[in-house]
Amino acid sequence: MNLEFTPEELAFRDEVRAFIRDSFPAYLREKTSRDQMAKEDFLAWHKILAEKGWVAPSWPTEWGGPGWTPTQKYIWNEECARAETTPILPFGIAMVAPVIMAFGTQAQKERFLPRIYNGDDWWCQGYSEPGAGSDLAGLRTSAVRQGDKYIVNGQKTWTTLAQFADWGFFLVRTDPAAKKQEGISFLLIDMRSPGVTVRPIIMLDGGHEVNDVFLDNVEVPVENLVGEENKGWTCAKYLLVHERSGIAGVARSKNAVNRLKTIANTELGDDGKPLLQDSEFKRKVAELEIDLTALEYTELRTLASEQAGKGPGVESSLLKIKGTEIQQRLTELTLEAVNHYAAPYFRGFPQDGGNEFGIGPDYAHHAAPNYFNMRKTSIYGGSNEIQRNIIAKMVLGL
Repeated sequence: MNLEFTPEELAFRDEVRAFIRDSFPAYLREKTSRDQMAKEDFLAWHKILAEKGWVAPSWPTEWGGPGWTPTQKYIWNEECARAETTPILPFGIAMVAPVIMAFGTQAQKERFLPRIYNGDDWWCQGYSEPGAGSDLAGLRTSAVRQGDKYIVNGQKTWTTLAQFADWGFFLVRTDPAAKKQEGISFLLIDMRSPGVTVRPIIMLDGGHEVNDVFLDNVEVPVENLVGEENKGWTCAKYLLVHERSGIAGVARSKNAVNRLKTIANTELGDDGKPLLQDSEFKRKVAELEIDLTALEYTELRTLASEQAGKGPGVESSLLKIKGTEIQQRLTELTLEAVNHYAAPYFRGFPQDGGNEFGIGPDYAHHAAPNYFNMRKTSIYGGSNEIQRNIIAKMVLGL
């Protein structure tokens, strides 16, 4: 495996750096760092990239993709992480769009893909339910066909940013008599439809990121069915493989390690010396960096495989497990480094970054909220326990 960039790839990296430097709005960096993003803020960078032609690195050129090689996509992710750009929300670009491309009709592609690309429609994911999370095939939201429409009833939960969504992609049960995985369909639902109710779930840090979504006799045209009826589990698995690969977040974790080391060089330990000079804390950071480097090389091997024409497979489960474990350890060590300065934020205050209270340095303001928020990463996209089962079955044959 050749890990050296070619002269052409280095030139591409320089082009990307220059574009981000000149085009990423400074106000977005400030808002992202303070977790004060409104809907238009999330979409601002998306629309800039759409105009440039770079918003969907993995899309085929037929639908607006830039035609990048896997290495170019890797460089793009690295440079976006390095510059701390606002992440492009995955629900449209990286999740439902690949499913529509693979299983949708030509009419569905022409209707939805351009609007996803341009950021005209905001999407959310309707998978998890109060009684069906890790065992997603146990979902009970029903869709009964009546002529040219489905009548959908049920509840979804942990629906990220559904308060902003125009559309959602939902797994629903269309054949209650079939085996769990065989009676599920994949529906696209207009979130403005009568009967759709979004109720906020307020998190421990006081934030509103996730929601309950209630569907009461919601009418969905049959033309919004993706793939075959009762074959939605195939779409769901296809989507989750792509989602898990992206969850690993290697590039942004590398950036977070550098930020952690800066904090640990600033904060003092019990002996009055920088925390990073404490042997025990230094050991934790070193172990984290070693694991992250190993994960990066695994990602590069996957990249090489993709460059050879192979799609993501069981490697996505491995990347998801280790990537999320590293993310959680990063927030734990950051919380440890910030120490008592994080205490006020355990209760969701002060607000507005805490500046009006003058409590601690700026880097302390999100240590506790980030710690809480990252607890979910080992659960969403298929829990890490389920991913270990997948690896055992697909690799070890158990």
